[in-house]
Amino acid sequence: MTSQKRRSILGALATTPLWAGSTSVWAQTTALKISHQFPGGTINEGDFRDRLVRLFAEEVGKRSKGSLKFEIYPGSSLMKTNAQFSAMRKGALDMSLVPLNYAGGEVPETNIGLMPGLVTSYQQGSAWKNAEVGKELARILSEKGILIVSWIWQAGGVASRGKPIIDPSDAKGMKVRGGSREMDLILKEAGAAVVTLPSNEIYAAMQTGAMDAAMTSSTSFMSFRLEEVAKSLTTGRDKAYWYMFEPLMISKAVFDRLSKEQQAIIMAVGADMETFALKAAQTDDVAVAAVYQKAGAKVVDLNAATVKKWQDIARATAWKDYAAKNANCANLMKLAEKLL
Repeated sequence: MTSQKRRSILGALATTPLWAGSTSVWAQTTALKISHQFPGGTINEGDFRDRLVRLFAEEVGKRSKGSLKFEIYPGSSLMKTNAQFSAMRKGALDMSLVPLNYAGGEVPETNIGLMPGLVTSYQQGSAWKNAEVGKELARILSEKGILIVSWIWQAGGVASRGKPIIDPSDAKGMKVRGGSREMDLILKEAGAAVVTLPSNEIYAAMQTGAMDAAMTSSTSFMSFRLEEVAKSLTTGRDKAYWYMFEPLMISKAVFDRLSKEQQAIIMAVGADMETFALKAAQTDDVAVAAVYQKAGAKVVDLNAATVKKWQDIARATAWKDYAAKNANCANLMKLAEKLL
């Protein structure tokens, strides 16, 4: 064999994919980074959102025969909480589990993820995925470079350093963290001063007195140990006037680079995680009351009449403001109201 012929054969081999001629679709291994703001734990213990991410990673790894691997960064250890959505859009971050409304300043449509009074039960929230509103929201996010992998809803309540916030009038004169522009609007209407920060910064703000009360999910009330700085809790275990959409998402640019088989596995496992998330969120709604009672806090629940008071304020302020943002927002609001 001449040296020229040998070089030609070696050159051809060098440019041939390793999986050519093989029936395997798993020849390439891809490592994806998942970032979130919640405390890290294990696959069996800790904040259920961290556990969900670890369960997701393990199952996708199994089904993909190791071709997809994950690096998980809890506690905003990879990047700041509010930078995650933008980073996914650019393909600089692979995946994140983050409250969708945190992206409201960048993509106003996402504020529907924490719209007070619009979702009033887990069953209603779960229906979004296959309803018109969910399909339209998914379409808008896809155009912005984001795909929803798991649809996750959580009920919310209020932790206070002093008296509990039950009726809207209770918020008057208090410094309160609402968690979204829309929640802030109803708090302002109720006479509160709003404080804006992500949930992993609530503890320090309440500890120093920079904030009197905070609205967040049942899970976050426990994970961030807010019972140490709160004297009262209004739970979401029975009735709640807000539910937060907190999906597991993937960068579309990253997703599009995966094989069809890998894409199908990610979406299938993501859908499977939704049952786990629903059960875990409902369990935490009950568990949080016990945690705060043990810490000596006053624990109260809401009734339907009180929820309606908040909803009426939201309808006249937050809903109206959101619908006026653009045509997409107006349409999403109309579609969401069909499920009320």
